[in-house]
Amino acid sequence: MRGKDNMRTGGQVLVDQLAVHGVTHAFCVPGESYLAVLDALHDAAIPVTVCRQEGGAAMMAEAQGKLTGRPGICFVTRGPGATNASAGIHIAKQDSTPMILFVGQIETGMREREAFQEVDYRAAFGPIAKWATEIDDADRIPEIISRAFHVAMSGRPGPVVIALPENMLVERIAVADALPYREIGTAPAAAEMQEMAALLAKAKAPMVIAGGSRWSPEACNQLMAFAERWSLPVCTTFRRAHLIDALHPCYAGDLGIGPNPKLLARVKDADLIVMIGDRMSEMSSQGYTLFGIPNVQMPLVHVHPGAEELGRVYAPRLAINATPVAFCAALAALSPPPKPVWADTARAAHADYLAFSETATPVPGSVNLGEAICHLRTVLPADAIICNGAGNFAGWIHRFYRFRSFATQLAPTSGSMGYGVPAAVGIKALYRDRPVVCIAGDGDFLMHGQEFMTAVQYALPIIIVVFDNGMYGTIRMHQEREYPGRVVATALKNPDFAAYARAFGGFGVTVTKTADFPAAFKAAQESGQPAIIHLKVDAEGITPSTTLTAIREKALAAKA
Repeated sequence: MRGKDNMRTGGQVLVDQLAVHGVTHAFCVPGESYLAVLDALHDAAIPVTVCRQEGGAAMMAEAQGKLTGRPGICFVTRGPGATNASAGIHIAKQDSTPMILFVGQIETGMREREAFQEVDYRAAFGPIAKWATEIDDADRIPEIISRAFHVAMSGRPGPVVIALPENMLVERIAVADALPYREIGTAPAAAEMQEMAALLAKAKAPMVIAGGSRWSPEACNQLMAFAERWSLPVCTTFRRAHLIDALHPCYAGDLGIGPNPKLLARVKDADLIVMIGDRMSEMSSQGYTLFGIPNVQMPLVHVHPGAEELGRVYAPRLAINATPVAFCAALAALSPPPKPVWADTARAAHADYLAFSETATPVPGSVNLGEAICHLRTVLPADAIICNGAGNFAGWIHRFYRFRSFATQLAPTSGSMGYGVPAAVGIKALYRDRPVVCIAGDGDFLMHGQEFMTAVQYALPIIIVVFDNGMYGTIRMHQEREYPGRVVATALKNPDFAAYARAFGGFGVTVTKTADFPAAFKAAQESGQPAIIHLKVDAEGITPSTTLTAIREKALAAKA
């Protein structure tokens, strides 16, 4: 990378830092503002996936960061490129995902003239990134990139945005590379673990809640072993179901949107909550109604890697500033009481979960997404990765799919539509030997459906199941609840999604009867191509448990 004079361009120095810090993949939409970086990537051993829209590129990087725990890397151009990518930054922030977004920037001498596509990135991204900065001096590239990796990974992980002035990237400099970053973790004190054990020993109906990021396969296994040894029921928070094997005898279910009413009752009736890694934000807390704020109605042990999150919303009886990895490793040293009074609680909670998720509920129409999900859980291996964006269709995933191992669920806790397709592409680029299935709504799919072409271009055989009910279903549901019968701006006219897949060079098939889904899915697998299965469903079946008509009639009765 160095010339005979031992000098490198800023772009070369930047790419060399990525290699130093162990980056193995990057996503981009190219732009003239960072051509020097693209040129440096030409000679680097870092594969680059070129995407069709910056939002998709950012979501692909976020998906890799979410499942690997290492920062996902994305490059976009200035102005509209950066603002397009902002959706991915917002996901990374709310989902506590390590990620670094590099943005091409105008030349430094043109600042504050509103030059072509000029944006103040510190101001624009400051509120939604963990850190937003700009590199003015090429000599500081190793320093800033090193800091970016440490910031993205430390405490509560999050996204970093770095603007790259065009002239800075072409400067030739002689500067030393930084040392590789090392993840900084906090561990619980022995006294804190003993205090928690004492609180557990006094409890009669304790409950463990697992969520957030900074987990590992080992940490998940250690938590499951602890739960079984102590006979403790464990539930997972919104879109973190992959932290516990769904068939583990202590698993109590998913505490997200539309949870099992029996699980909600157990959490409310608990006399001790041990919350590991999660912030317990709006979705999992059922609109901040599950616990008192700031004083929780039962003793709370809150374990979180970010000290700033402890006491931010809930006042814990015991706050433990530790990563889930370090905390779960320390659980092995705790010995349970001989005969805890809650001994039968975990198995009862698991039985409730199994009963709630076992059989798909009836829905109007000839296609039942719940039955399709139940089929997928029987034919897919435990390491299959399920991706989805946002919409009511996800309720069937949450209820009926059973996640069996770590790093198998990719979904935005931020509720961002359009996430599933780019997430599937991004993670399949990393794990080519694992099945990757995206389940998307019709409106959800078309927000980033063009990234299906990225899957075709790079021969990534993802399978996308499109739930087509001809509307923005979640908004229609709320519309009927709040303004019954006054439907406006939620209807959609959709294309033939199977033909869409074929037009892009992939495999496409349409399903109009539930009984045809298994054959369609098998055909998609056997095609070896990126595939779309178009499910035509009845709009009435708005959730696994109710219909639009029932919601409307209930709302009208309440207003009468």
